[in-house]
Amino acid sequence: MSKLLKKTDGKLTRDQQARRYALVMLLPALIFLACLIAYPLGKVLHDAFSHVHLINKSMTGFAGLDNFKKVVSDEHFAQAIRNTIFWTVFSVAGEYIMGMLTAVLLNQKFKGRAIFRTLVFIPWLVPIIVAGMTWDWMLNPDFGIINYLLLKVGLISEKINFLGDSRYAMATVIFVNIWRSFPYYTISFLSAMQSIPADLNEAAAVDGAGMFTRFFKITLPQLKSVSLVIVFIHIIWTAINFDFIWVMTEGGPNYATETLPIMIYRYSMKTFDVGAASALSTMMFTAMFIMFLFYYRKRMKISDDLS
Repeated sequence: MSKLLKKTDGKLTRDQQARRYALVMLLPALIFLACLIAYPLGKVLHDAFSHVHLINKSMTGFAGLDNFKKVVSDEHFAQAIRNTIFWTVFSVAGEYIMGMLTAVLLNQKFKGRAIFRTLVFIPWLVPIIVAGMTWDWMLNPDFGIINYLLLKVGLISEKINFLGDSRYAMATVIFVNIWRSFPYYTISFLSAMQSIPADLNEAAAVDGAGMFTRFFKITLPQLKSVSLVIVFIHIIWTAINFDFIWVMTEGGPNYATETLPIMIYRYSMKTFDVGAASALSTMMFTAMFIMFLFYYRKRMKISDDLS
């Protein structure tokens, strides 16, 4: 009842006082966070509309939309967009499917389940640089163990340069990224499954519902909220990921794995054109912000449905 009371004598209710106190406590951290984000973002936006070059200091002043025109007219821009979409969509889809399947299996009761739950998380704990370099060595066409095993079992008749051939490079990098990232989905789904009432599955089983029916009618709908969160997070993480692809292929061969973050790096650190790099960064930020708005609306809709 106290939460329903309103101010009658000019004083704040206990609930209002608690909220104001919490805001005061959070204010220093919020100010620091705002400054930490505002300055870099403002700097990127400023440079996106300016002539900024690390070597040619004569390039100064307002550039208008010149940097954006330069990026869009780049012969590799369209390919970088396609690569980014391909890399993001198939990585996230593969991680989701593998994470869900593994979570369902590890949610079953069997001997040694705790050990397998621990082991499955190991790839996620491996640093990206270490994982990339290790797989680069394993996939080497001359001395890599992958080619050796595939030749040994007769799946291939000659060695394949997985990272050096444009036909296989992107698919290979996506496969390795799925291997490293799916444990995050597994742990998230597994944790969410613990909150699903066992009575629901038991009642459905009594009514004659099979395993697949129970999964699609009970388990999957219950995971809708957590699925939305981790899929959105991983779409952002994957789309802006630079180091994983760079360690394995550096965007090659022949730009076959060059994504937008690698293109930004090429502008800023190879040609030293900070203005063009900032323009492309601004375009990516805008796309990510639009995606966030879509996620926020979807999240609010799911919250309303659950309430």
